[in-house]
Amino acid sequence: MTTQAQRAEMNLAGRSAGWRIVARKEFADHVSSARFMVLLLVLGAAAIVPLYFASDTIRSVASQVTDTREAFLALFLVSPSSVPIPNVFNFVGIVAPLLGVAFAFDAINSERTDGTLPRLLSQPIYRDDVVNGKFAAGLAAITLVLLAVVGVISGFGIVRLGIVPSADEVVRLLAWLVLTVLWVSLWLAFGLLLSVAIRRAATAALVGFGVWLLVAIFGQLIISLVAGILAPVANAGSLEEALSLTALSAAIARILPLTLYQEASAVLLNPTVTTVSTPTTVGQWQQWQQQAQGQLLSFDQSALLVWPHIVALVALTAISFAAAYVMFMRQEVRA
Repeated sequence: MTTQAQRAEMNLAGRSAGWRIVARKEFADHVSSARFMVLLLVLGAAAIVPLYFASDTIRSVASQVTDTREAFLALFLVSPSSVPIPNVFNFVGIVAPLLGVAFAFDAINSERTDGTLPRLLSQPIYRDDVVNGKFAAGLAAITLVLLAVVGVISGFGIVRLGIVPSADEVVRLLAWLVLTVLWVSLWLAFGLLLSVAIRRAATAALVGFGVWLLVAIFGQLIISLVAGILAPVANAGSLEEALSLTALSAAIARILPLTLYQEASAVLLNPTVTTVSTPTTVGQWQQWQQQAQGQLLSFDQSALLVWPHIVALVALTAISFAAAYVMFMRQEVRA
């Protein structure tokens, strides 16, 4: 006879296998879809275009730097001088959220529209396996795309420009890749929430891409207007007041998740960035100027600077996914 412990072990094994089955099926559908190829090309173009135009500048920077930690990372940091487009990590930060929204906006509502959701849940899997598996599959597909893009950029720098990365640069690049996956995971969780909350996939896509457009294009403008009203630096009567208002303006800007990602990316990819906070007093400002002159941070020091940004992005992702999870678990799925 099967003991209670054995039954519990079999039940736990079944729970762990359920979401893996869903994730495996969804991942196979993702990588074989036209959507995957289109998004791969879009993100690849978003990274390669600024790199191509900035290649001469990068080659010049690489020949002038005195520390190896500055050469290879210039591939992601240097902006083209010939055309007014951002550098690679800023471009990826703006375009990469499309991956998260595109892989999740129809994850649940398409199953509901096609009438396959009740049939799926009639299989020997739990309800939460569906939402967990779909999120895991989207995350795996996104990681694959980002790995491919970073690999192409790195190959371009090694083969075309002759820049070989040092060990510190490889660690920083891997850390930035993890940060970018986390950044896109936030949008994946948001897209999954839209897919659960909105029954029509077209409406969910419209809302998701609309929010992305608002954050990526108009977000900085809106935040700047709000900061200009709440913290008018131009009206400061003294240097102390100007520094205080500048710090408040920077804190308001961090309400936008894109700002968190861009600040953390700049610190991880550029060892010369020694702080992400704005000095609030004259003494702090003078101390910051003295520390910033020619100082290069180790990876551990840079990681400590961006740790709050990473925690904030993880928290936002967890909140979005938890909202989608709870909402899906409470919904009626019968035909």
